Amino acid sequence: INGTPGNELKCEGRKLVSNFLRVGYDEDGSWRVFGLRKDFHPAAKIQTEDDITASVVIPSKQLKNLNPDYSSLSVKFVQNCEQRLFQRPDDAVHRGYDKRTELDLSIPGNFLSNFEPLTRDDAQSLVEDAVGFVKYTSPMQDLILSALREPKPKYFVSSAHPRIVDGKPSKNPRYLQVRPDLLMPKEVYLAEMATRLQRQIGPEDPVYNPVNAVVPGRRNNPPELIANIRALAVYNPVHYMELPELFMEFICSMTGKSPSTTGAGSEGALTKGPFNALPGIIDLNNTLVSYLLTESPAFVSAAGYVGPKARMDHDISMLIPEVWCRMSPDERDPKFLIEQGYLEKCRDFQYDGKPVLASRLGYRMTSRFVRGFFGRVFNLPNVVFSEAMLKPELQDMAVFADGMDNVVSTQQRVAQSYFNDGTIDMACPPLKALLHIMVSGEYEGRSLNDPMVRNMFTQESMLSSGWYAERLKAKQALDMKRWQRHANYLEHFIARANYALESERLGLPTRLEETWKRYHDAKDGAYLNSLFGTMGVQPLAESAPPTS
Repeated sequence: INGTPGNELKCEGRKLVSNFLRVGYDEDGSWRVFGLRKDFHPAAKIQTEDDITASVVIPSKQLKNLNPDYSSLSVKFVQNCEQRLFQRPDDAVHRGYDKRTELDLSIPGNFLSNFEPLTRDDAQSLVEDAVGFVKYTSPMQDLILSALREPKPKYFVSSAHPRIVDGKPSKNPRYLQVRPDLLMPKEVYLAEMATRLQRQIGPEDPVYNPVNAVVPGRRNNPPELIANIRALAVYNPVHYMELPELFMEFICSMTGKSPSTTGAGSEGALTKGPFNALPGIIDLNNTLVSYLLTESPAFVSAAGYVGPKARMDHDISMLIPEVWCRMSPDERDPKFLIEQGYLEKCRDFQYDGKPVLASRLGYRMTSRFVRGFFGRVFNLPNVVFSEAMLKPELQDMAVFADGMDNVVSTQQRVAQSYFNDGTIDMACPPLKALLHIMVSGEYEGRSLNDPMVRNMFTQESMLSSGWYAERLKAKQALDMKRWQRHANYLEHFIARANYALESERLGLPTRLEETWKRYHDAKDGAYLNSLFGTMGVQPLAESAPPTS
């Protein structure tokens, strides 16, 4: 425990209760277990979204009762588009460890993939293995006992039994989980009421919960020579990336080896194409504008591996919310973290006569960050992450250098695709400069570290730019076209003689009057001013203002 042999303590014959948390694995595959603080209590978390989310950015001045701890120009809201979340319960193979999955799989009406279909004979074997059976939580025990007693259904699944493929358990079991917020109305209500009371919001006003922390995860892996999979294990547990480096990450959507069938490489085409037929550069432009308006700092956390030797799976990703919610808004400010030594800048260096562009990793957390913030969760935070985890190059410099080359070459390859299809011409100026740098290392003779390039990625620069003004004009023109289209449709419907009575019943003349009013409001200059602080839209030929 905490890296040393542990002892169980008793007082007057009673065990002293301690809580422990697994954070990765040792090289022999055993769990790395660490003691939690005696005053630690897990945060109440309500997951409301997963892969498919709609979002909107709104100027803060148009809303009231926002969190006073934040003062951004605009705020971003997200809304899930799904009723079910696509989950891969990796840790469910350990009986009793993933309580949520065991509960979900015990409920009828599941959609499952890559779980082994078990029979009554299997249920008998599971029950007879008393030591293993009692490790399950009660819902899974009840499911197994029910399968043993009842003749139907013929098959059932156990959370700890993935499908056997080629003689080995699949590493990609999946199921569709009903969104927890839909199953937890009481918890959702209490969370809203707590926020309402804390901000002193009246019952007639809505409670706004915009995004105030962006902590994406990235999958890392050591090299696999037999499978010809290159290393991607250059990240320590937490990295802060400024917008240029962050968008290099976002543009290439690079991932390490995945248990799913996609393997390793860039996942952008696989994840985006089925949901959006627009060119990818439009999404990138929108995303950059969103980040600049909200000034949301991004901290990238590690999954899979930290360095080529420290296997972590998703343990860090699960731990990050516990740490982040115990940090104040000021403590999550990158400027504060850098000034106080909680983050250190990654710098380029030479290895084996070749440049290693480690600066693309931004800033990474230091041992001081671990002591200061992970210490709010663990008894001995300094032993949770070794120096070799905080500086993965210490594990194997050759693997680190190859991993950085893998990152840089993938960024170059993906950025080149925007030149190949011609959509580079649709990129906003900051992204156009970044794509050039990703491909050739410079833009108009300037490198990534040139102050002029980096200034392009500031809110002040964007708000005063012509390209942002064009986005707002395009949005105004699009809204005018939309209201005109609605009005024309209503006029056409009302003009049809056989629809006269129906038009009166539906109050369409009044609606038509309101629609034309909306059109003229959108045409007014005040409407254009009201769009300041929104994302606008990508200027396209189709968004030209209507002529009439």
